[in-house]
Amino acid sequence: MPTFIYVAAQDDDKVSIFSMDAQSGGLTLQEVETVPGGPSLLAVSPDRSVMYAGQRNDQLISSYNIDQASGRLTLTGSVTPDSSASYLATDRTGRYLLSSYYQSGHIAVHPLGSGGAVGEGPVEWIATQVGAHAMQTDRSNRFAYVPHIARLNDNVLEPPRDAPGPNSIYQYKFDESSGRLSPNDPLELKMASNLGPRHLTFHPTADVVYFSDEQGCSVTAYNLDQETGALSPMQTVSTLPTGVSVRNTCSQIQITPSGESLYVPNRGHNSIAGFSVDGSGRLTPVGHASTEAVPSAFSLDPSGSFIYAAGSASGLLASYRVDPAAGELSPIDTCPVGNRPMAVLAVDLGS
Repeated sequence: MPTFIYVAAQDDDKVSIFSMDAQSGGLTLQEVETVPGGPSLLAVSPDRSVMYAGQRNDQLISSYNIDQASGRLTLTGSVTPDSSASYLATDRTGRYLLSSYYQSGHIAVHPLGSGGAVGEGPVEWIATQVGAHAMQTDRSNRFAYVPHIARLNDNVLEPPRDAPGPNSIYQYKFDESSGRLSPNDPLELKMASNLGPRHLTFHPTADVVYFSDEQGCSVTAYNLDQETGALSPMQTVSTLPTGVSVRNTCSQIQITPSGESLYVPNRGHNSIAGFSVDGSGRLTPVGHASTEAVPSAFSLDPSGSFIYAAGSASGLLASYRVDPAAGELSPIDTCPVGNRPMAVLAVDLGS
């Protein structure tokens, strides 16, 4: 099964497509697709036949068929939401596209047409609060979660914005037959400290979900009640080495398919923090791998053997081998991917 790595360079209006060597993790550039409008988000359908791109400058969301042999992209549809999306993901069935909107403080659910194409208006367009940074459904596809970052502080690398985030997670019930959302109880899970939940990833088998904390420079693990969908905090662990205090924020978060290792990039410290995950879902730090400046986006390959991290300030993609036993990262190589790479996505094709 071939694996392709997609990298969206926002300031170059392009998506680079690399083939990945399954043994070495090495990359070979196969194609550069023009994606106008500042591509800054990428997501893939559950069957890996459709790619979704968020184009920040033109305020678009577009869908592309993926050629299963070459990885090439063919545009199939677009929609223009009322603001630029900050996150894209399908629900677990692939019938709906979920999106969050950082600046306007909204979330949306778009129905997907024939072949997974986007084109219809949303069945949901809900105002939450400024700082809505992601949206995903859980493994049961019955609940959806929307993290909102915290108020700005001295750790933040970006300039001040007009309004602060509420520092909370919004919890919804999701109807996979209609795409509709309804508030869970409670709707808003507020943070006890200035964590700023940003992105999330679900444990592959345990009822645990992990959030990267943008302002808190940490990861917080939550128990997920499968009856009610409510989250309860279990553990918060720093993503920075002990004793290190730098101007830093966290970006994305991913867990290996085995559920044994979890990773979060640090923007400022410019590293990837690694954690081992025990049987209960609790985290133990295993070290830090230096990476490119301002690692806003990264991706584990689907086997969990390699990591690819893009430096949005350097324009380089760094690759690493994952130690299957300890979870530590060993650098492999770097390659240029364009100006301001903001999305990296590894996809297995041809199954």
